[in-house]
Amino acid sequence: MNTLTRHATLFLAVAVCGISFADCSGAETVKAEATPYEQAVAKGLDYLNKNAQPDGGFSTRLGPGITGLAATAMLRHDVERDDPIVAKALQFMQGCVQENGSITMVKPGTTNYDTSIGLECFVAANDDGRYDEIVAGAVDFLTHVQRDEEEERKPSDADYGGLGYHAKTPGGDLSNTHMMLDAIESAGVKPDVPAVEKSLIFVSRCQNLASEHNTLEFAAKVNDGGFYYSPCHTGYGAAGKAAEGGVKSYASMTFCGLKCMLYAGLTPDDPRVQAAIKWLQKNYSVDSNAGLGTSGQYYHFYVMARTLAALGSPTFEDANGVKHDWRKELTEELIKRQNPDGSWTNKDNRWYENDPNLATSFALLALSYCEPQKQ
Repeated sequence: MNTLTRHATLFLAVAVCGISFADCSGAETVKAEATPYEQAVAKGLDYLNKNAQPDGGFSTRLGPGITGLAATAMLRHDVERDDPIVAKALQFMQGCVQENGSITMVKPGTTNYDTSIGLECFVAANDDGRYDEIVAGAVDFLTHVQRDEEEERKPSDADYGGLGYHAKTPGGDLSNTHMMLDAIESAGVKPDVPAVEKSLIFVSRCQNLASEHNTLEFAAKVNDGGFYYSPCHTGYGAAGKAAEGGVKSYASMTFCGLKCMLYAGLTPDDPRVQAAIKWLQKNYSVDSNAGLGTSGQYYHFYVMARTLAALGSPTFEDANGVKHDWRKELTEELIKRQNPDGSWTNKDNRWYENDPNLATSFALLALSYCEPQKQ
């Protein structure tokens, strides 16, 4: 029996027919009966189903990360772990598990990034404990690759508590630090462990907010409460220099920073949390990655949905007092952007989002947090 997802009665027809999606004569009829959300999810899942490599991977020229994202997206939409496509993707990811607990390939040198994605993937498939050893190994690896005393860093160093793409990456960045925190949180790691406490020091230094938590020169120059990529190499991956001489904040990193702070246990009355939310209220948008435009748009969709879900409210109030049904708005935006073949792509090729497997995985992950709430 083919893939089954609760979000698409279209896939129920596939199960009833007991044959492939393409061969099921009732598929188009059921498609018409499904909600727009269910249709978008079903089409996206079908695209991934048809574009897996023979070895189970997805776009593996870029490493195992996209495979992990694709598998996690399918699992979050209730595709069975034993579904042939998911099972083969998991088998591919198992082949990337290294002796030190990392989940990566020799190339392209994105060990930390790959391991964070891989960890979340195996957690999503681990309801019966079959991947306990892999999960434990990845958690141990990720919680020991931060820039800290083991690498002769001091709490006063700009990169203390952060991590980059791999051990030899200079400094650290918020994207990789955020992904690591999301991954270990999914594995059940509590926020009172040293790795999270150290990460919060680094995350606070990625915020344009002058305070006792960020005394770096960039913080006071912009001081708008938003976040940027890194306090260590601010010209890389950032929105550029601000008129004030600091570094511009942008939406995807601000969502990442806020999500990290929520996991680390900061409360809504913490000035860092309040400043981040205020920036997002001023810059709320579902059609652009505010501060970067089209760059990293699908990553933005994903971290936006995940962070707003973590805030726990069905609406998000912008600076003008407008309450947005963010799930509905994000879903409508993603439906509008979906290609006829079910994929998503970004014409802006920065960070490889022109790769349909990557953009589609991010879109499906975003949608997994946007499922219409049951009344």
